[in-house]
Amino acid sequence: MKPSDLVEASPGASFTITFDGRQLDVLPGQSIAAVLWSAGILAWRTTRVGGRPRGAFCGIGQCYDCLATVNGRPNRRTCLITARPGDTVTTQEGNGHAGFGD
Repeated sequence: MKPSDLVEASPGASFTITFDGRQLDVLPGQSIAAVLWSAGILAWRTTRVGGRPRGAFCGIGQCYDCLATVNGRPNRRTCLITARPGDTVTTQEGNGHAGFGD
């Protein structure tokens, strides 16, 4: 049983976004972090020092562990961004500014 079945919800039509070249299914209203979790992806950034994997931790935009590059913009908090059709999300390495001249 899906969560939407439990609450008798009827979400709109699903769509896809791309994460590191992989197509992921999205239900309207899902945050990008929720989409990644739904796909079994638990880490989508690495730390500046040590390159340790990180993903969503607090889920409310306070900890910054869920940063990713979204549509070419680095350092986006995926727990706060609602996925939109055609979004392109990529794993963020370090500070997210590699190749931006910072």
